[in-house]
Amino acid sequence: MSKPKVFVTRLIPEAGLDLVREACDAEVWSEPLPPPIEVVKEKLAGCQGLLSLLTEKIDGELLDALPDLKVVSNYAVGFNNIDIPAATERGVCVGNTPGVLTEATADLAFTLLISAARRVVEGHRYTVEGKWRTWEPRGHIGQDLMGKTIGIIGMGRIGYAMAKRCHLGWDMQVLYHDPNVNEHADRDLKAKHVDFETLLAESDFISVHADLNETTKGMFDSKAFKQMKSTAVFVNTARGPLVVEADLTAALKQGEIFAAGLDVTDPEPPNMENPLLQLENVTILPHIASATVSSRNGMARIAAENLIAGVRGEALPHWVNPEVADRRRS
Repeated sequence: MSKPKVFVTRLIPEAGLDLVREACDAEVWSEPLPPPIEVVKEKLAGCQGLLSLLTEKIDGELLDALPDLKVVSNYAVGFNNIDIPAATERGVCVGNTPGVLTEATADLAFTLLISAARRVVEGHRYTVEGKWRTWEPRGHIGQDLMGKTIGIIGMGRIGYAMAKRCHLGWDMQVLYHDPNVNEHADRDLKAKHVDFETLLAESDFISVHADLNETTKGMFDSKAFKQMKSTAVFVNTARGPLVVEADLTAALKQGEIFAAGLDVTDPEPPNMENPLLQLENVTILPHIASATVSSRNGMARIAAENLIAGVRGEALPHWVNPEVADRRRS
């Protein structure tokens, strides 16, 4: 019996690739950069499954060109790169990889928070560039962390994990803004559910863990930054388009906020001419929040399991659009 044909758009960890290759007739894109959309369409001809990354745009037009495609398994928690209604309408299952990167992402969010607050990267550059001549009593002064207030935007799994680190480790008061009340955060972390403006005005640190949608896109603009404390540190490990980068750049330049730590940008990677890259008071990482052995292996296994279940006509372990079950492509 022939194996179902699938296309994998990037080299993911072997923990997932081994499963895919055992169960499927798999072609894996091995180049360091994502395949162009024309190549994706060409490689997917006759395929029943696609294992994609956030870099691949999956829309109705592409799905219409691929009548054999049964499942799109995204190697990510997010799925903004996929038109979910279009996939559902056409009977295509979509899977994602939630849960396994919660702790790793929260760790990196706190890494960015403390690095930006204490000017760690700036100090490193100062040292390796040979500028350090003596101990400076008024040099490299950052912000204190103990007993301060952390504002969490999006109190889901990752937001909660970040708040837990700040509250239990650094005795911070927790404020959060979310469409829903998180009773666990209220009870366990003595967190307060507040409106957006209150969080901006009262937080010493703001960490973003919100979904990207029409209501959150660009929510951090010049108006938002002007409402923050001049000593505030802003951290984003969620999605780049949540922030208007030109407004963040201006806020950092003008001292409206103290510093920022970013694991995501818009676009990714940023243009090297982007003035944000020239600022001392911002730390920018190449989207590495999930980059630990256990997280990336876990994501690979889940993505593989979603893909295999989809091509076999089974329920996906992590199904973004389970409502498609009764009309999935056969």
